[in-house]
Amino acid sequence: MEAAICTLVTQFKAFAGKDGSASTLSKDEFEKLLASQLPNYAKNYSSPAAVEQLMGSLDENNDGELTFSEFWQLLGKLASQQGGFGQ
Repeated sequence: MEAAICTLVTQFKAFAGKDGSASTLSKDEFEKLLASQLPNYAKNYSSPAAVEQLMGSLDENNDGELTFSEFWQLLGKLASQQGGFGQ
């Protein structure tokens, strides 16, 4: 599990900071991360409006960017779905 956590953090950092803060994902960075790292999931969010809606549901402080903690919510949901765990 430690390797998985390192991979998740590394990938987040690889996409964060290109549009501003190195510790957050902008909408564009989030969209690129989805397409690159979660391509099967991203198929459900192929329109800009769908990506905006998903990002808005994760963006707890409504600043238009995702912190790692906010992004982690998505990862938790995806892992729960993958494992067949109810939410």
